[in-house]
Amino acid sequence: MTATTPPPPSPSPARAGADADDAALAELGYKPGLKRTLGNFHTFAAGISYISILTGTFQMFYFGVSLGGPAYWWSWPLVFVGQLMVALCFCELAARYPVAGSVYNWAKNLGGPHVGWLAGWMMTLASMVSLAAVALALQLTLPQISSWFQFVGDGSGKYDAAANAVVLACGLILFTTLVNAFGVKLMARINTAGVFIELVAAVILVILLAAHITRGPSAIVETHGIGAGQNLGYFGAFLTASLASAYVMYGFDTASSLGEEAVDPSRNAPRAILRALIASFVIGGLILLCALLATPDLSAPELSVDGLQYVVLSTLGDTMGQALLWCVVIAVVVCELAVHTAGIRLMFAMARDNNLPGGSRLAKISPRFQTPIAPAVVCGLVAIGILLVNIKQPQIFSVVTSIAIIMIYVAYLLVTMPMLVRRLRGTWQPAPGRFSLGRFGLPVNIVAVLWGLGMTVNLLWPRAAVYNAAAPYHWYLRWGGVLFVGAVTVGGFAYYWFVQRHRTGVLADHAAEKQDTDPTTTPGTTAAATG
Repeated sequence: MTATTPPPPSPSPARAGADADDAALAELGYKPGLKRTLGNFHTFAAGISYISILTGTFQMFYFGVSLGGPAYWWSWPLVFVGQLMVALCFCELAARYPVAGSVYNWAKNLGGPHVGWLAGWMMTLASMVSLAAVALALQLTLPQISSWFQFVGDGSGKYDAAANAVVLACGLILFTTLVNAFGVKLMARINTAGVFIELVAAVILVILLAAHITRGPSAIVETHGIGAGQNLGYFGAFLTASLASAYVMYGFDTASSLGEEAVDPSRNAPRAILRALIASFVIGGLILLCALLATPDLSAPELSVDGLQYVVLSTLGDTMGQALLWCVVIAVVVCELAVHTAGIRLMFAMARDNNLPGGSRLAKISPRFQTPIAPAVVCGLVAIGILLVNIKQPQIFSVVTSIAIIMIYVAYLLVTMPMLVRRLRGTWQPAPGRFSLGRFGLPVNIVAVLWGLGMTVNLLWPRAAVYNAAAPYHWYLRWGGVLFVGAVTVGGFAYYWFVQRHRTGVLADHAAEKQDTDPTTTPGTTAAATG
């Protein structure tokens, strides 16, 4: 009798899926180093917590109402349609390239290493500026809950609000730095719990505000005479007020930036991107609509100062209002956590390609926590530095936020524009069997690029109301967005061209094993990453 060797056991579906994910990563030139622990809801939570309905609406409502009146609400669906076009392009890319530092790697694969580096540079800096900007939202909520949170002065001094905002923000950044340093699993648990609370609170807020509606929907076409006497009339004022919506609906790409730590990211990430954006649009739009219809007085000066916080407290009373404001605080915390997480993955992705100074240190993964710790610390320190420089700037809220959003829109353009070029040349191919726009790909991509260009100009426009709303008035403050973004772009690319591009290449510790040898490349370098 001849003994037969039993066949090897077939891998479990989960193991087979993980192997396929790792194989897709190897095709991009990387070996797996981060731990895959995130499920479908985790990636959705990452995207929706970055957008953060409660954080954005409560942080920017005052801005929109003061500059555009109640009719500014129409900027919400307008911005959604534009960002949806961008998100649809990103869905195809998330299915094709499920990799950390999504915007950087997408731009690199679509437009080449130079375009990729510039996109990654802009997005990484934008993430660190956003980290500072989002943390400032605590000042708009905590002192409304209790004066105990006003640590600097009593809030009436010229610099009290700005200085206290920096104190609260620095504490929050320290917290998110520690959480991210302890690994993605802890971050995901806190983020998921926070997103659940935020979504429940947002729905309850819509219901309660709807129950207190005192006027009809015609209120959202009122302009209060804003724009009269200006060259563009109300249209010019509306363009400025629309920034309040543009400041909220971005960051949905975070759902794909965790691609190396998620299960089946090429399938789940596109769904998470769309679900996060659509859910934010629907719930956020209802919050803004019901707030405008329920507020006791649409002409109240408090609307332009305290914003949505004033509406909640005056309409729902102190007890219920403060309970909901605590939920807003939780939303700010998880939003900050998501922004920090996305920034870390971007920095890690660039460092892995040796595309940042000190790349080997920044790309090092902690064997204990299985996460890159150095980028968490660097992102946190830079964000705190940005806040400290602006500690006595009364316009800190709008200036810091505006600069962050401009750089993100520019980074998005550095993805959608090369993608459009590839489509026009007929060289773009979506991932087989995954998300695809089909014949709608070209028109969607064209609209995404036009939208990005238009909104970038709108954001950069040197408006005093955005960049120099309070004294002292100087031309360089009014042109701060153009000057800062221009300096970052030109200076950053000059550094890359003359210094960094000669060093770029996937670090040996992160490079996938080659299937064949190529005498034209050095060990640890891939053609996709060379400059």
